[in-house]
Amino acid sequence: MIIGEYKSRVGEKKRVSLPTKFREQIGEDLILTRGYEESLILVNKEMWEKVAQGVINGSFTDKNIRDTSRFLVGSAKEIEMDSQGRFVIPESLFNHANLGSEIVFIGLVNWIEIWDAEKWQKRVGYLQEHGEEIAQEISKMSVEKNG
Repeated sequence: MIIGEYKSRVGEKKRVSLPTKFREQIGEDLILTRGYEESLILVNKEMWEKVAQGVINGSFTDKNIRDTSRFLVGSAKEIEMDSQGRFVIPESLFNHANLGSEIVFIGLVNWIEIWDAEKWQKRVGYLQEHGEEIAQEISKMSVEKNG
């Protein structure tokens, strides 16, 4: 299970180091793509195949499936790590997330999000302020789905 929050610095040529704990949990064959709220998503190939399967199983006539495919799949890049767990964030993805010199890796069970550190702090503030409302919405969705 991939969990936790780790800060890191962006080096020369937009190179970053994946935290050791995450490296051990996620493996080496990685895909990096656009995320929501100006973040990036890092997954292993096994998880990526599940994402791709959702796209494959969806109908290309469905606008939401096409848009999700364009957003996630269209920007995806295979990532090569060196022996120290470092990899380069491609320019287009770096710009999508508006990353600065400090980033945060967030483990979310099956994937890792990468955030600009300042943006992440703002997001945490938002989540703290609106946590109860968000929990209520999730609860409503669960009741509707199972109901």
